[in-house]
Amino acid sequence: MNVIGKKLLEEFKNKHNDVKIQINSWLCEAEEAQWTCPNDIKGRYSNASFLVNNIVVFNLKGNDYRLVTKIYYDKQIVLIKKIGTHAEYSRWKF
Repeated sequence: MNVIGKKLLEEFKNKHNDVKIQINSWLCEAEEAQWTCPNDIKGRYSNASFLVNNIVVFNLKGNDYRLVTKIYYDKQIVLIKKIGTHAEYSRWKF
């Protein structure tokens, strides 16, 4: 997958060093993946949440952080929309 929005991840890692390893691991796995449908993601990330319009929310570092993406399966693109703490995620509107 082609991951767009890596700068947002880098900025977040600089502020939240405790999740750096998990972000790096997720990014590496996402870039090597060839997801064609939600089941492909669910097979590896069983706790991922699937919302309308191909929005997928990944839990990082247990459930401490949330990574919100939009997946374009046909184009093999993952767009990073938001990343934040669990508390921040609870206030976001989708």
